[in-house]
Amino acid sequence: MKLIVRGKAKLRGAFSVPGDKSISHRALLLGAIATGETRVENCLVAEDVLSTARCLQQLGVQIDGIGTPSIIVHGVGGANLKQSEEPLDCGNSGTTMRLLMGILAAHAFESWLTGDSSLQKRPMDRVAIPLQRMGAKIEGRTERFLPPIRMRGSKLRPIEWALPVASAQAKSAILLAGLFADGTTLVHEPAPSRDHTERMLQAFGAKIFVKELTVAVVGPAKLKGTTVIVPGDPSSAAFFLCAAAVIPDSEVTALGISVNPTRSGYLEVLKQMGATVLLHNERIQGGEPVADVTVRGGKLKGATISGDLIPRTIDELPVLAAIATNAEGVTVIRDAQELRVKESDRIAAMVSELRKLGAQVEELPDGMVVHGGSKLMGAEVQSHGDHRVAMALAIAGLLAEGETVIHDADCVAISFPQFPQVLASLGAEVEMA
Repeated sequence: MKLIVRGKAKLRGAFSVPGDKSISHRALLLGAIATGETRVENCLVAEDVLSTARCLQQLGVQIDGIGTPSIIVHGVGGANLKQSEEPLDCGNSGTTMRLLMGILAAHAFESWLTGDSSLQKRPMDRVAIPLQRMGAKIEGRTERFLPPIRMRGSKLRPIEWALPVASAQAKSAILLAGLFADGTTLVHEPAPSRDHTERMLQAFGAKIFVKELTVAVVGPAKLKGTTVIVPGDPSSAAFFLCAAAVIPDSEVTALGISVNPTRSGYLEVLKQMGATVLLHNERIQGGEPVADVTVRGGKLKGATISGDLIPRTIDELPVLAAIATNAEGVTVIRDAQELRVKESDRIAAMVSELRKLGAQVEELPDGMVVHGGSKLMGAEVQSHGDHRVAMALAIAGLLAEGETVIHDADCVAISFPQFPQVLASLGAEVEMA
């Protein structure tokens, strides 16, 4: 599929985005190992979350309503998953693979986890090494544990582990394994990463302690099924909010999105760049802070995005780079080497594709330097099979003269199948071909 965007339209209106991807994954996974039923409302219907649901079904979990936003998970109550006859295909989803590894570490049978060609290039060592220390046997390709992953779980022992890089997926995998260990498992982070797992574990009845950059879980834990109402995904909303920030005379409102501080770093960056950002109707929904967020367009200036801000903006960095092309001055993104091991090398992908549109961008080992004030011209660009790159390039296309064609745009279905329709509803000229 090609996504065709014509530039220079202003964006106006309110919109809703599908349920948060991170929270949807976790609700299914915790529901699977809890006792009783877990109801998941506003669950994201997209390829990544479907990968998690299908893997859980292969492991013997009954799930009703797959492919709809209302899901019921019939939990197996602890380490009672059944061995899958076939490899567990995680598709494009690193979250599915890493968090499942944490749960399967406590199951004394052999599992094979694989994925698409992109996922097979993503290292699993940050999860595999601590899980081995806890007692699981894990094999992968190279010392970075590239998938396919072969593993056999066992009776786990608790560990204390310092993560080399702030990673919610690595932290979550260790905490999930810690649910089955006899004693307290501690994870120390170098900077805050998204905390959905900790919040949800509490809702399911686990004993969780959080102090500054340390999280502890006490095992063995018995989780009880509950109802999870998934807020709107802030990473999906970010594309439209960032576009509105940079296009003069634009004003859009994202309804009911998560404003969890570990996920809302991009809103801080937009404010730093000079955008008007307003939160209304703030509330707590299923332990998560939620609000309606309005962004008004204006003249943006460059910013520096680095340090502790990076884990809180990691998924939004591609679109922030796209709008930085039209800001005044220079935007510098540093400390973001994690972008190189996402669905694509997002640093290399965004630099090469933004240059095709006429942007002045320099590649750094851990980020990029974007020179603002570029006059962008429509061009043919590639998604690199990466959903966030495809959508960020669509936003860059809104800032360009003429027509921008994003090739291989089917990948938006990984997280946000309705992206083109929502963009069109706000006034953009968008076409799928």
